[in-house]
Amino acid sequence: MLKKIKPYWKMLPDIYIYQIVTKLMIGVWIFILKSVFRMLLASTGRVAVSSGDFRFIFTSWQGILIVLIGLVSLFIYVAFDINTMIIMSRSLLYHDGKKLRENLKEGFYSIRRFINLQGIGVILYIALIAPILGLGMSISLTKRLYIPTFISSVIVSTPLYMTGYTFLLIAFLILGIINLYIMHGVVLDNLTVNEAGIQSRQLMKKHWKEYWKQNILYSLSTIAIMAVIITLSLVIPLISVYVLELDDGVRRFLTIFISIGSALFSSLSGSLATPFYILKMTQLFYSYKTGNPVLFSDRNERKHRFVIPAICIALLGVVGITLVMNTFFDTIFPLESHVEIIAHRAGGNEGPENTIKGLEAAYQYGAYGCEIDIQRTKDGFYVLNHDNTFKRVAGDNKKPQEMTLEEVKALSVEGEPVPTYEEVLDACRGKLILFTELKGNTADRRMADDAVRMIKAHGMEEECVLISLKYDLVDYIESNYPEMQTGFLTFASFGDTAALHCDYLGLEEESATADAIQAIHDQGKKALVWTANESESQHYFLCSNADGLITDNVKQASQIKQELAERNDLERIVDLILGS
Repeated sequence: MLKKIKPYWKMLPDIYIYQIVTKLMIGVWIFILKSVFRMLLASTGRVAVSSGDFRFIFTSWQGILIVLIGLVSLFIYVAFDINTMIIMSRSLLYHDGKKLRENLKEGFYSIRRFINLQGIGVILYIALIAPILGLGMSISLTKRLYIPTFISSVIVSTPLYMTGYTFLLIAFLILGIINLYIMHGVVLDNLTVNEAGIQSRQLMKKHWKEYWKQNILYSLSTIAIMAVIITLSLVIPLISVYVLELDDGVRRFLTIFISIGSALFSSLSGSLATPFYILKMTQLFYSYKTGNPVLFSDRNERKHRFVIPAICIALLGVVGITLVMNTFFDTIFPLESHVEIIAHRAGGNEGPENTIKGLEAAYQYGAYGCEIDIQRTKDGFYVLNHDNTFKRVAGDNKKPQEMTLEEVKALSVEGEPVPTYEEVLDACRGKLILFTELKGNTADRRMADDAVRMIKAHGMEEECVLISLKYDLVDYIESNYPEMQTGFLTFASFGDTAALHCDYLGLEEESATADAIQAIHDQGKKALVWTANESESQHYFLCSNADGLITDNVKQASQIKQELAERNDLERIVDLILGS
């Protein structure tokens, strides 16, 4: 085992140098791109473009230019990064003596070989399709691409959609595997993309059993190594700290030191995943081509004078961070969660959707507020309903705008009547903060004006927040009714999203990163996360710096919030590290 690990161990300095240099280069380029994008957005009077305003992308020269620059940059980045890692893998495998700058230069010049339809298809698969579907290697720039939860939940709950998604997933997985060595063929053998594709499919057809065997062994080895790292750097030290009779202050200090040190070590180990995977695949590529196992050459260990100083600096950094965290422990690791629980669609799963009974159930389980959806009827009244029609909740395929209030009132949602907006305002007064989403085809300025009028008539300006997926509508309310609280819901955006004209920003849970939430707070706004229903997700966001959590499972979220107040020091530290 140690013999197999030793060659990888010797390569660590080279790989880390590569990672640092290339990520710095990419970081500088991303900074330049963001500056250019901000300038283009500023020329249109915008600070950001979001899922509620994507028409801008296709209706203005600035939007089209942003897309073109972004796609070209993504293409260059992915081709450069992977090509260079493949070239570096060859250098490490055969110890050809090439320096990093030579590999970087070769990787950059090899990009031109992918400037054709097939090459673009390969790069787009790696950059966009693979991360969205959760396939293949993780490229840092696009690893956070995802199918929004509100879409994936519909896919999972609908057999037809789930069948189609599964078929698509399998098809793309097979496509990725049989064409695994296209980039190797182009970069290492100077083949065209088409020739490399043919070669890749021939190699995988002949060696697919060996490929799966090696992948399974590699995966198991990786898991075992990570388990050993975590055990040695975290589990055993922490057990020792809590078994030994130590002063509480000393135990807390050591707990922080071990946790931060282990997190740093695990993060550095995780950053090796993609380079080492490509290294392994390159080794298999040469083995398949030659018909014989290709082993790492016996290389003289290069002197890396920076290694020991880097380790010392890292240790000093961990000690410094530990001292600060220990001094301000209760501030940095708060015991209680300050994230408010907001029931989705009135009461979430605790009561009939968008009904008074749902609101009452949410209040009973300790919700801070409720999110509801309003639509306008044919005769100008406002009623609660989420979908375009009442088919799902009440069995009627008509849209609210096709029905009168009397017809809507004849419907039943699990035995409960469909309430008007005014009835909901009455039910929430003094109990719940009401987050009202202006919904559907009737979500227009008239709806905004009417909603403000009704809220003011009830004297509930401080108890209501008007929210929407349509940014122009949120901006209209903010501009004309600055005394009202507003919120914009988005699941995708770029630019300075936090600077948008609103009081709350609602982020879909996958995009609600710690940095995104902090950026919102830096602009003096509040951050909402929607719609977190799984216990793990609720735990994560209740430990975060978010202001509100919109969920269907109110009772579960309330229980988790209560349990958080009973955590010990270690649990508080771990929750903060995982949430960072």
